[in-house]
Amino acid sequence: METRHARYPFARDARRAVQEAGVDLVEVVREDDAVVERATERVQNALTERDVGERAPSDRVELLSYPVARVLVSLVDENVCTRYYAQAEANRAETRFRADFGDERGVVTRTDLLREFDLADDVRPVRDGGFEAGVATYLRLAASLRGDEWRLVNRPLDDGVVPVSEPELDTLLREAVQERVEDGLPLGVPDAIGDALDEPLAAIRETLADLDLTREIDTVVPDLFPPCMQHLLDAVQRGDHLAHHSRFALTAFLGNIGLSTDEIVELYEVNPGFGEEMTRYQTDHIKGESSPTEYTAPSCATMQAYGDCVNPDALCEHISHPLSYYEAKLEDADEDELEDWREADATEETAE
Repeated sequence: METRHARYPFARDARRAVQEAGVDLVEVVREDDAVVERATERVQNALTERDVGERAPSDRVELLSYPVARVLVSLVDENVCTRYYAQAEANRAETRFRADFGDERGVVTRTDLLREFDLADDVRPVRDGGFEAGVATYLRLAASLRGDEWRLVNRPLDDGVVPVSEPELDTLLREAVQERVEDGLPLGVPDAIGDALDEPLAAIRETLADLDLTREIDTVVPDLFPPCMQHLLDAVQRGDHLAHHSRFALTAFLGNIGLSTDEIVELYEVNPGFGEEMTRYQTDHIKGESSPTEYTAPSCATMQAYGDCVNPDALCEHISHPLSYYEAKLEDADEDELEDWREADATEETAE
C-alpha cells in the first residue's frame, strides 16, 4: 500500500492494492480501531464540513478507512448522507490532484486521471492550450454544476466537442471522482460487518439528526421531478392505467415530498377504474398512516428493473435515487422556479 493509494483510494490500483494485501474487512472493523475511527471521521466531516478531514499518518489506515466509510454510508442508507459523502471525497480529491498537477513530485498527473476514468480518448489537449471534450462526456460531468457558464447553450460547440480550460477540466474531473465514489452505494453489507459498526453508525445518525439534513422535502414542483416521475405523473393525468409497481413508485414519491393523502387521491381521480376507497387505503398504507412503515420511493436500480426508468437525462448518471435527483434540482433552482404546485392551485382558486 503506497502513498498514492492512500491519497486516491477510489482509484482502481488502490482497490487492487487492498485485494492483493488479502485484507479481511470483517477482521478490520472488529479489530482495527484506528481504521474505524478514521472511517467514521470521513463520514462525520462530510456531513458537517463537506470534506473528509485530515488524513491519517499511516497510509494503510488512510486507505482502508475508505471502504469502511463506504460501508458506514451504506448502513446509514440516507440519500443526503450518500450525496454529501461523495461530494466530500471529491472535494478532497480535487484539492490533492490540483496540488499534484502543479508539483513535479506529484503522484498523479492530469493524464493519469483521464485514463483512470476512461476519458483519455474523449478529452484531448488542443494546440493553443486547454482541452476539448466530447459533448456527451461534457454533459454528463457538468450536469450537476451550478452557473450559467456550464450550460451547453452558453459554450462553443463544434463538431461534437466542447472547449474547456485546464481549471474547468479539473472541475469536471472532480465530478468524475464524485460519480465513482457514489457508484454502487448503498452496498449490501453482511451482518458480521454491520454488527461490528453499531457504535460509529449511531454517532453518524446522531450527527444527521442534529443537523436536520434528513428533513422531509415539502416542496412540490413537478417541472423539477426526475424524468421517471414526470413520465408517471403525465400518464396519470392523461388517464392512463398504471401497473401496480408504477403506481406504488409514484405514490411513494409524492408522499415522500410532502403531498397529503387527499392530494394524492385527487391526482388519481382521472384514472380509469378509479375507486376512492381503495386508492385512499393504498395511499395511507404507503405513507405509513395505516401501517407501521412509511415507504420510500424505489431506487433508480429498482425503477430500471421494472421498466419505469424513462427518459434519463445527464443528471440521472450521477444519482441512485429519484429523491436525490429531486433534492439536487431543488438546491440548484432559482427562487422563481420554486413555486409550489399547491400554492399555485390555491392562487388560481382565489382568483376564480
